[in-house]
Amino acid sequence: MPETQNQHPHTKITYAILGLSCLLLIGSTTYFYMQNNSHVDELSALSQKYALAQAENNLLAETLRQEQELASSTIHELSERLSLTTEELEDIERDLRREKDKNDEFEDQIKDLAGTVSVLDKLSKTDKELLQKYSRTYFLNENFMPLKLSLIDDKYLMNPDKDAYFHAEAVDFLEDMLDAAKRAGHDIKIISAFRSFDEQRAVKANHEVVYGTGANAFSADQGYSEHQLGTTVDIVDTVTRTTSEAFANTEAYAWLLKNAHRYGFVLSYPEGNQFYIFEPWHWRFVGRSLAEDLYDDNQTFYDLEQRELDAYLIKIFD
Repeated sequence: MPETQNQHPHTKITYAILGLSCLLLIGSTTYFYMQNNSHVDELSALSQKYALAQAENNLLAETLRQEQELASSTIHELSERLSLTTEELEDIERDLRREKDKNDEFEDQIKDLAGTVSVLDKLSKTDKELLQKYSRTYFLNENFMPLKLSLIDDKYLMNPDKDAYFHAEAVDFLEDMLDAAKRAGHDIKIISAFRSFDEQRAVKANHEVVYGTGANAFSADQGYSEHQLGTTVDIVDTVTRTTSEAFANTEAYAWLLKNAHRYGFVLSYPEGNQFYIFEPWHWRFVGRSLAEDLYDDNQTFYDLEQRELDAYLIKIFD
């Protein structure tokens, strides 16, 4: 028998094991090789995905950067435009203020002009003679008549059968004063009001017949009488009833001294005046403003210079 045929059984087993091992090794190698190739493919695929994702990310980052740059540029541009607009608005606001100041100044000028026109219009409708000094100082010509006269209500007259007139713009002041005196318990009445140039001439003539030249002490010549203005009245109470210095001793006269200025009236010829005898009955309307100032300063109408009196003319009927 040949030698190979006489090999030991263990040798056969060993060869079998070696063959099997080789097969297992080859199979394992093949398996791992195939597995490795599969992982390599997966890794390659992941790498490609990563590269693609990275590229997309880079693209997004670049897009974002560009958008940020654009936004920053836009913001900067808008900020500059806003700054310019703000400056323009400030310039416009300054211009508006200047224009408003000009308009306000112009409006003030218009108001001043309108006020001046109003004053001139008011003065043109007011007798400039109303605050002139008469009593041998200023002369009213025979043609002078107040612009408007109103009939005095009979209840204020001592002789209601004889009509009496007073300046239409001042008659309310007169009646208010008499009503206030009545409420205070003093029944005072008017015995003489407006007298024309001719009426004053007749009055003076009658006095001269009775008193001769002595009439000059208490009676004005025509053209020099305050009665011709239509703003002067002779007032007495119902006891005295006539023009007499006795009226100065009455409570009615005392009330007039304290209150007549509130209604725009002053006593023309107080004691010690340089024109006529003391005439407590003779009251002249000069407007509240002047009457109150004279009362406060303890002055009389004839104490003031004519230019001072003229300044009150615009307010005489206020």
